Amino acid sequence: MADMNQERVRTDNSNSLGGKENLSSIRYHLSSVKPCCLTIAGSDSGGNAGVQADLRAFHAYGLHGCTVFAALTAQNPFAVSAIHPVPADFVAAQLDAVLGVYAIAALKTGMLADLAAIEIIADRLAAHPEIAKVIDPVMVATSGARLIADDAVAAIKAHLLPLATVMTPNIPEAEALSGKKLNSRADVREAAKVLNGEYGCAVLVKGGHAVGDLAAAEDTLYDGKDFLSVTMPWIADPVSTHGTGCSLAAALAAELALGHDLKAAVEGAKAYVHQAIANSYLVGENCGVLGFAPRSR
Repeated sequence: MADMNQERVRTDNSNSLGGKENLSSIRYHLSSVKPCCLTIAGSDSGGNAGVQADLRAFHAYGLHGCTVFAALTAQNPFAVSAIHPVPADFVAAQLDAVLGVYAIAALKTGMLADLAAIEIIADRLAAHPEIAKVIDPVMVATSGARLIADDAVAAIKAHLLPLATVMTPNIPEAEALSGKKLNSRADVREAAKVLNGEYGCAVLVKGGHAVGDLAAAEDTLYDGKDFLSVTMPWIADPVSTHGTGCSLAAALAAELALGHDLKAAVEGAKAYVHQAIANSYLVGENCGVLGFAPRSR
């Protein structure tokens, strides 16, 4: 019965086009297709980080956002109390539903904790070299604690990072991936070079966790040839910074989807996050969220 209903819907939709007289209209609509973005990440029940932060960033750029949920989390700005991984076969179903149907120009990945899901995601993304891929290797907390199991880390390194257009590790993640302790700007640059050489993609080391002589929020991009340092002044006593890593990667994907080159995209994404922090506000007792920061296209 379900198959018959699906066939009926397809037949009805084709009939509603009105035949040959509407072919020119169809061609017009196809020529006016706008790019959109995809996030493959976890849900944050508080709406601060994860898929919710990614959609907020996409919408700030005026872009439609597609979603693939890899996990459901129960969390707020203070703690993550529960994580429910989405079964790998359902991750695959979500990917199959959107890839090749929507005009996805760029995507970003967030925290991926399930080995089977990571392998499926990598398999599907490998078939779409036309899509810019921002891989945010979420694996290490600010405290240095490992957020995902060793087999998931190995799968991200073996399968996902080689597909990246750009990876966006924070300082602890760059340390874990490069095997180097980052105590200075020079250390950060050396780690970016190591990661670029190993995975063949551009590397953006997020500087929200200042180290050594990094006196401001400085992000470091290495594209395989040149370095770009993008620095913003610290915002004194921000109401919220929860979700800034997700937001930066999503904004970077949006910038790339709009056709900006990598260096301009990094600068634009950094400015977006800075404004979101500046606009952060309270939504409960000592509970803040990043503010909306609309961007010009």
